[in-house]
Amino acid sequence: MIDFTLTDEQKQLQQLARDFTRKEIIPIAAEYDQKEELPWQVVEKAFEVGLLNIAIPEHAGGLGLGMLDECIIGEELAYGCMGIYTVLMASELGITPILVGGTEEQQKRFLGPLTEKPALAAFALSEPNNGSDAAAMHTTAVLDGDEWVINGTKMWISNGGIAEVTVVFATTDRQGGHRATVAIVVPKDAPGFSYNKIKHKMGQRASLTSELVFENVRVPRENQLGGLGDGFKIAMKTLDKTRIPVAAGSVGVARRALEESLKYAKQREAFGKPISDFQAIQFKLANMAMGVETGRLMTWKAAWLVDQGLPHGFESAIAKAYCSEMAFDAANEAIQVHGGYGYVAEYPVEKLLRDVKLNQIYEGTNEIQRVVISRNLLR
Repeated sequence: MIDFTLTDEQKQLQQLARDFTRKEIIPIAAEYDQKEELPWQVVEKAFEVGLLNIAIPEHAGGLGLGMLDECIIGEELAYGCMGIYTVLMASELGITPILVGGTEEQQKRFLGPLTEKPALAAFALSEPNNGSDAAAMHTTAVLDGDEWVINGTKMWISNGGIAEVTVVFATTDRQGGHRATVAIVVPKDAPGFSYNKIKHKMGQRASLTSELVFENVRVPRENQLGGLGDGFKIAMKTLDKTRIPVAAGSVGVARRALEESLKYAKQREAFGKPISDFQAIQFKLANMAMGVETGRLMTWKAAWLVDQGLPHGFESAIAKAYCSEMAFDAANEAIQVHGGYGYVAEYPVEKLLRDVKLNQIYEGTNEIQRVVISRNLLR
């Protein structure tokens, strides 16, 4: 029997996130987009109401919410600002490899402190010359007694440098491919660990994206997740899960595009009547609604599979690619509905387009999603 009804608890989470977005995110979204700054006060307030780091399990002091819960919340937050949502979502991304590859003791040690104060996690896989080819990393980790010594550079890291813990993926042998990779948790204050903010992004400017630099950074061997050679596997299992919240955020952006277009189309008049009376506009609105509804269903299916402990890589790839492209199209059509006003910052729709473009790129480009999908088909 299929049931699409949310539980009472999920409805409460949805309303909590919706109210939080309207009160704390929407009023400041344009300001922090223009300033290109991360609004730390939102992180603090999200912590206060229980919307930060929600996937931390109960045994580590967290709420232990599931993937569907995360997607329900994520759609609401991204409705307000995809950039601000990325700050919170990227922290969940940083938490996930510790859940995937860490022992219960490591989860308590690394994640417990994140439940005690407003704090973020980060995930460091991409490098300046290595994005989709994730195994071809140049950052090295050399074992020296009971310590890993890390050298190299990571690129495009959300929350990079300000996260309390960063899961860093490195290689013990640059010629060793997947089998030489290792995942290591690096604390923010590790000597030799520094970051540079990446400026002048097209969108998602309210999130911090950084270059991370590691110069003889030493961390205890006990900070290693899994075994030697498990790094790539941990990274891929992480991304199989965390691309689903990207899909949820895309649905939120598309829903905002639809609602802003509906509101404008009912108010704007042309040829003596509201432009919502014209079929050309009606079809644009209908296409947006079709995308929102189908995208949400695919996202929820992928999330449900995760929560059931079932294989989900195929579905999560479809959800991420479909929803991010659908949302980009919705934002583009919202600009068209708004005409010239859609092209300026007086209305929020131009920001929707700039923000959601990144959803087609990060956590695995949509081309990589199609590789995942086609491999599943041809298996």
